[in-house]
Amino acid sequence: MRKGEKGSPVVYANTITRTDETDDGETVEQHIPFMKAYTVFNCEQIENLPDHYYTRPEPRADGPRRIAHAEDFFANIGVRIVTGGTEASYNVALDRIRIPPIEAFRDADSFYSTLGHEATHSTRHPDRLARDFGRKTFGDEGYAREELVAELGAAFLCADLDLTLRVREDHAPYIDHWVSVLKTDKRAIFSAAAHAQRAADYLHGLQPRAEVDPIPRTSKAAE
Repeated sequence: MRKGEKGSPVVYANTITRTDETDDGETVEQHIPFMKAYTVFNCEQIENLPDHYYTRPEPRADGPRRIAHAEDFFANIGVRIVTGGTEASYNVALDRIRIPPIEAFRDADSFYSTLGHEATHSTRHPDRLARDFGRKTFGDEGYAREELVAELGAAFLCADLDLTLRVREDHAPYIDHWVSVLKTDKRAIFSAAAHAQRAADYLHGLQPRAEVDPIPRTSKAAE
């Protein structure tokens, strides 16, 4: 580890199954949610690892290509998706996602990561999960909490769809807001993860029944 490097916190959420016997002799299963926190480091922060950890893929000569199963997933989330402009956003009043064309992204994973972020935002609509943190202006606590949920939701969706979550160029303005929330509320990350999982579960629930079930994670994490 390079001197002075700092790790990043990650949270693993899952359930354990415990079998109990009732007073009547009946066997019942209990699914108990749990979370564990870890500190992780990027390979760039560590010295003397094998060379393959530092190998970067060659850039593709052609533009990003659409991924069929991801296209099918987002086509079934029940929100109008408009392609155009230079910034991605979700408009709750119009119930509409706007996203730049896929050619504007460095790769397909970046495009679908961003789409997953905005799709998670769409679940806060009053006719869906009605998630409301009291956001009023850009950068306030409610705004920061919603952005944290959206980014975790994008991470969950990318994992479920076998995509690589990409760091967005507009993350930097949000980091200070996220940090301020996490400093004032030590359970904020757990609450955000629970809301994000509910959002991911909701979006999966809109898919045709033929869809393969995503990797199971608890949707009952503590808030």
